[in-house]
Amino acid sequence: MKLQQLLSYTRKAVDTYHMIEPGDKIAIGISGGKDSLTLLYALNGLRRFYPNPFEITAITVDLGFPGFSTEKIQKLCEDLDVPYKALKTDIGSIIFEERKEKNPCSLCAKMRKGSLNDFAKKIGCNKVAYGHHRDDLVETMLMSLMFEGRFYCYSPVTYLDRMDLTVIRPLLYVSEADIVGFRNKYDLPVSKNPCPADGYTKREYVKQLLLSLNRENNGVTDKMFRAILNGNIHGWPPADNAL
Repeated sequence: MKLQQLLSYTRKAVDTYHMIEPGDKIAIGISGGKDSLTLLYALNGLRRFYPNPFEITAITVDLGFPGFSTEKIQKLCEDLDVPYKALKTDIGSIIFEERKEKNPCSLCAKMRKGSLNDFAKKIGCNKVAYGHHRDDLVETMLMSLMFEGRFYCYSPVTYLDRMDLTVIRPLLYVSEADIVGFRNKYDLPVSKNPCPADGYTKREYVKQLLLSLNRENNGVTDKMFRAILNGNIHGWPPADNAL
């Protein structure tokens, strides 16, 4: 996928769900993975021509795992002329050493997002952008069906009233395959996930299940994605269908 196509998909999501307003200061959560780095390129490119002027700051929540470094992320942000902040935490040791969580992902995600949101507010941001793509949405919906018995997926835009902060997901229309292609084409400096639970989660199980379903029935993920968009899920903002 070329940058022009990425920007087209991103603008479609931003316009359809009115994600960006004039004067927004947006914190981009950067883990060092392919999704968040692609999001960085997307919003950095979009801000150069989007009619609603906005600012971006890249933020990494360092979970404290041994061997993780923010050097490559910082260098990329310098090359793109994007302000960058790294927030050091002890979340990794709290989850795996102090609490010894058997199912660590939910608590880790909650603590990581809480730290990111708090820091974003501290530096004056009013919005936070997450790198969730189309396949993430489908996986979340399927996990909800399988493990909770309900049809649900997080919203493209979520207002956190207790924090007066809005979460946006501009990669809504971008597939994981396109992100892999973008990573390879532009040689993104992806960092390996240092989490001990990486690859051994319910999400990974559902990801592999979807891959299997698509091999047997081509287009399954696309159909599920359309079902989410047309599903009138509680909490989702109205889409601008004129676009």
